[in-house]
Amino acid sequence: MPPVVRFAPSPTGFLHIGNVHTALFNWLFARHEGGEFRLRIENTDTSREVAEATEQIQESLRWLGLEWDGPVTFQLDRMDRCREEAHRLVAQGKAYEDEGAIRIRMPDDGTTAWDDLVRGPIEYPNEKLEDLVAIRSDGRPTYNFASPVEDWLDGITHIIRGDDHISNTPKQIRILEALGAPPPEYAHVSHILGPDGATLSKRHGSVSVEDFRAAGYIPEALTNYLALLGWSYDDRTEIMTVSELVERFTLERVGASPAVFDYQKLEHFNGVHLRALPPGEYAERLVGYLREQAYEWDEELVRRAAPLVQEKISTLAQFPGFAGFLFGEVDPDPALLDREVLERAAAALEGVEPFDAEGIEQALRALADELGTSPRRAFQPIRVAVTGSKVSPGLFESLELLGKDRALSRLASAGAVAA
Repeated sequence: MPPVVRFAPSPTGFLHIGNVHTALFNWLFARHEGGEFRLRIENTDTSREVAEATEQIQESLRWLGLEWDGPVTFQLDRMDRCREEAHRLVAQGKAYEDEGAIRIRMPDDGTTAWDDLVRGPIEYPNEKLEDLVAIRSDGRPTYNFASPVEDWLDGITHIIRGDDHISNTPKQIRILEALGAPPPEYAHVSHILGPDGATLSKRHGSVSVEDFRAAGYIPEALTNYLALLGWSYDDRTEIMTVSELVERFTLERVGASPAVFDYQKLEHFNGVHLRALPPGEYAERLVGYLREQAYEWDEELVRRAAPLVQEKISTLAQFPGFAGFLFGEVDPDPALLDREVLERAAAALEGVEPFDAEGIEQALRALADELGTSPRRAFQPIRVAVTGSKVSPGLFESLELLGKDRALSRLASAGAVAA
């Protein structure tokens, strides 16, 4: 029977990357096994529900490519059923009323055990299990009752979740037992830590999908990197496509030790995945990103500039700093300019027609020979004058994209302020 798994976040804010990690492992397991991946919004606590956060969770999963099967379900919609089941358990003597609430009877001796698919056999002494509140005195079901009830109703076969839920598992197993429902198999994956060994939080940097998206990361890189936090295919393979991850993912290779989030390594992964995109798709991703970030730049010029940066930047967010000179004015450092070089460069470029990278290169290399200096030394003040920086895309291609009029204007302006 194909597995059925679920991702069940609470709508309390933006989707944290630790929750995404759990969702990804569920999704990869389901897709590898030919099963189903369900999305449930655990909104039993209505005071914390935020409609915007619910939509954001869905949008984040869509952006990552973690599409779910069937409709999104909301725990709030099953509150009546939860109350019915609790009253059934009272009638059967498996639960009792206590000051307006309903509590589930827990065993007093023995152990509750399960064979965790990540951590192996786990036993919990029943003497530590207090009779669980299933329905509060105000009629609202608790998380630890509603969640297993929904797992039962949805036919969930495997629960893959964070290790902070280990303490909830014996309670939920006992609830399912009382309901007469077969317990699913459990797999508890480790938390993601920051570089300092503490749980990953905003003080370490980006922590939500929205953060990483705004920072110019692409979903292929983020899912590839997250998959390797606590799981490995072998001891050498790191860069993988989504289809390769689906093909290779198994719970047997998920480790129990916490994984440390390395922002530099993620950036490296992102650069690799960006460079692997076909040029046309890369340009469209760049245009789409800039549009999302409210840059009102000439999109055709962005597409023309894309090939100049694809091999040089590792996040889409680096594009404005690297190629922004094409879309706005620059303020070159006078100390890095050379008036004679700039004046002679302007004269050399004046006669280049058509004004393309090939003709520009011939003219500027000839100028370097005339000046009796290396091309690198001759080109630096020109680069600074037209781009505002010592680091930029290819000089000749940059000048072509600027166009002759803008290029000559910048050389003239820079020459006037050269030290």
